[in-house]
Amino acid sequence: MIIDFHTHIFPEKVARKALPKLSSVIHLDPATDGTIEGLLASMREAGIAVSVVMPTVTDPHQFDSILRFACLVNEYDYGQDGPRLISFGGIHPDSSDYKEQLQLLKDHGFAGFKIHPDYQLTCFNDIRYKRILYRAAELELCCLTHCGYDPYSPDKVHCTPQMILDVIKEVSPYHLVLAHMGSNNNYDESEAMLMGQPVYLDMAYSLLHMDRKQLVRMIRAHGTDKVLFGSDSPWTSQKEDVEVFRSLGSLTDLEKEQIFSGNARKLLGI
Repeated sequence: MIIDFHTHIFPEKVARKALPKLSSVIHLDPATDGTIEGLLASMREAGIAVSVVMPTVTDPHQFDSILRFACLVNEYDYGQDGPRLISFGGIHPDSSDYKEQLQLLKDHGFAGFKIHPDYQLTCFNDIRYKRILYRAAELELCCLTHCGYDPYSPDKVHCTPQMILDVIKEVSPYHLVLAHMGSNNNYDESEAMLMGQPVYLDMAYSLLHMDRKQLVRMIRAHGTDKVLFGSDSPWTSQKEDVEVFRSLGSLTDLEKEQIFSGNARKLLGI
């Protein structure tokens, strides 16, 4: 079983506008059309059973609309044997109703939520994120955060390894997932500072763009029980990600299975 822990989709009307706009910012061609059915087709080609959808709330007022779409994703009719999607929620650090919003996510059965410090223009160790993580821990909600460089904010990284260490020390988050192996485009710093910390790492986008020897070294140092397979679809090809990860000869089949699905199943409760 393969679970892709880090993917993105949009409502169909939004996808037609959002994908070209995002593509022009990050200078990447999308591998899907950014819709539910587009992602499902990609999953069938790659042999992926479950993809976890990670929405980003870029404005506090988007919470309700993103929640509605996330609920639609989770209630979609995927049939008996085909691939399916599980959506996280999203939250914005400027929301004055963050406690109520986190409770709503819990009440609707979400396993967790995503934050994106670069798109939300807020440093990860800001008190606004800390208070969200405090409350999320009380509710036992997983949080995935973008980490490291993002072309949307080329001159400032809003989530660095040092910021992450600050938050871990002060908050002790519940099931914190660091996207992009802890620091996109700055893997050396992530390797030096974050290995062995009580967090999960996902390899979204990083799998195809970082040195394979360093990737395996980081997986070993951090622990195969705390690493998640992820693609960042539509910004990478799920099929290519699966093939590359399978080809890593330095990991055993049991370790690959753990990263492909075992760890994610624990976080998702499936």
